[in-house]
Amino acid sequence: MNNIIDYSLVALALLASAGYVLLALGPRSLRRRLLAALSRVAARAPAAFGLRRIAERLAVASAGKAHGACGGCDDCGSGQAAAKPPADGEVRVPVAKIGRRA
Repeated sequence: MNNIIDYSLVALALLASAGYVLLALGPRSLRRRLLAALSRVAARAPAAFGLRRIAERLAVASAGKAHGACGGCDDCGSGQAAAKPPADGEVRVPVAKIGRRA
């Protein structure tokens, strides 16, 4: 009996890690579809389980709001970047002319 429990726990851990790999490394369209499916399943669960807020969060995540490049504040690239004027004392040296130190 303990072998059955052990094997089922190992199988559950492997399934959880495979799900994480799909969510973290998979294509965004697959992630959105999986999150939408999980949201629908959580919404259909009885109210006694208390999954309403989780279902709402999954629905928002599956909506596909674009994150910034860093995944943080969503402000990356949305505004116009301020153009920095080139510095007056800037010196440009071609890479071919840079010698090696001895």
